[in-house]
Amino acid sequence: MKTFQDYGIDTRGKTSGEIKTTCEKCSHTRKKKTDPCLAVNLDKKTWFCHHCEWSGALSNGNGRNGSGQKFTSKSKTVKKPEYSTTGGLSEKARAWFYERGLTDKVLERNEITSCLEWMPQTEREEKCIRFPYRKNGVVNIKFRDGNKNFKMVKDAERTLYGHDDIQGDTLIWTEGEIDKLSVEVAGIASCVSVPCGAADKLDFLQSCEERLEPIKNHILALDNDGPGKKLEAELIRRLGPEKCKLVTWPEGCKDANDVLVKHGAGKLKECIEKAKPCPIKGLFDVDDIQEKILALYDNGLSGGVNVGWPSLVKYYSVRPGEWTLITGIPSHGKSEFLDALLINLAESQGWHFGVCSPENQPLELHASKLLEKHIGKPFRKGGIARMDSKELLSGIGWLDEHFTFVLPDEKDLTVDGILSLAKSLVFRKGIKGLVIDPWNELDHSRPSNLTETEYISQSLTKIRRFARTHGVHVWLIAHPTKLIKNSSGIIRFPVLTMSAGLRTGETRRIAV
Repeated sequence: MKTFQDYGIDTRGKTSGEIKTTCEKCSHTRKKKTDPCLAVNLDKKTWFCHHCEWSGALSNGNGRNGSGQKFTSKSKTVKKPEYSTTGGLSEKARAWFYERGLTDKVLERNEITSCLEWMPQTEREEKCIRFPYRKNGVVNIKFRDGNKNFKMVKDAERTLYGHDDIQGDTLIWTEGEIDKLSVEVAGIASCVSVPCGAADKLDFLQSCEERLEPIKNHILALDNDGPGKKLEAELIRRLGPEKCKLVTWPEGCKDANDVLVKHGAGKLKECIEKAKPCPIKGLFDVDDIQEKILALYDNGLSGGVNVGWPSLVKYYSVRPGEWTLITGIPSHGKSEFLDALLINLAESQGWHFGVCSPENQPLELHASKLLEKHIGKPFRKGGIARMDSKELLSGIGWLDEHFTFVLPDEKDLTVDGILSLAKSLVFRKGIKGLVIDPWNELDHSRPSNLTETEYISQSLTKIRRFARTHGVHVWLIAHPTKLIKNSSGIIRFPVLTMSAGLRTGETRRIAV
């Protein structure tokens, strides 16, 4: 069974009871890096972060069960909090907003109020500011006290702050409520903020898809720091680089509110209006890659993700933006090997995968095989004790967090059809991996003016471009039509070719 240490949780030498410690997911991004925002129940083997809402539980089963994820049922009731502006905003809170350049008009339109609220970080009632999150009515509330402690309503819907302000074909993205309000002071209403800052998992985007679909221009006005740049890169990956523009803040300014306070609303509006498109593909000034050059100098060429098997690590690693071709002897476990690899990456890296495996049907059968690898127990009855119902339901919840099956209609079972669905999964789920298993099952109808070699070359080019553009690793399984004999009549074994985690132009082969 995994331990708290496997998830980077410091239990401070305690073995029982409840403790508070730093959070592996968000503490390093916060101003108060030593703030004990993670509540750990050592007896129940569970944890919850009151800042970024990271939660999970250690497995009670054998094998590799336990992923550090919070398992929830799709039928879980979502709370809808009541919100009233009665009492308004205290004079002290209003003065605090004034210092940040915010106006009464903006504060009143967004119905920001004051209250007393119990805060888990201090374990007592605190004077707080309330930010109502609206989506055709209030669906959540964020509370902020005077020491920058935050919390949102438990089990309420997570959405964009400013969801109902989205309008037209242009949308500004910020990293916090104060920045969103600052942009409104500058005269721009179509602006949103992610609910949990740079540490946000963006898992709420799917519920906002209909509202975001008409947007043609996404202007990313995020914090000018490491976590902000990381969030910027993920939003570009999900929204599409062709739709994104990037804001550059003046020297000495970190975010939109900094610009408002130091330079005024006019300068903030000017920064947003001068947002530059993402770099044009194919054209790179040295200035565009300067940070990457310095990072290469300091850290060397970055490797891929550890695949989880010590015997394979020195030969193969997985890196987003690349692809892997798998082939080998028929019926010798190519798909089973890849399924086990995906489970390793889901457990160790938290990746989500799109899996197109037409020959692995029905889908529930494929899911049962993945559950066996994750839980480490048989799915069916037999000589060995099978997974119990509790482990099964927990495993199904975990599987839903990390896998989406891609099964187009027969007429769309093409490279283009699969990549189109996968592109939507990049936005909805943030997938980091895509499986096409096997190549032979796809519809490979081709124009009469294309040879088979030309068609394959074009198809692989589309796959490579998809991987690079969206930061997704693609696995392609190809079954050989027949085994080849050498001149002596001895069968030549196929090889497993892996082209990921390698320098450009390199290929490594591992005999199966």
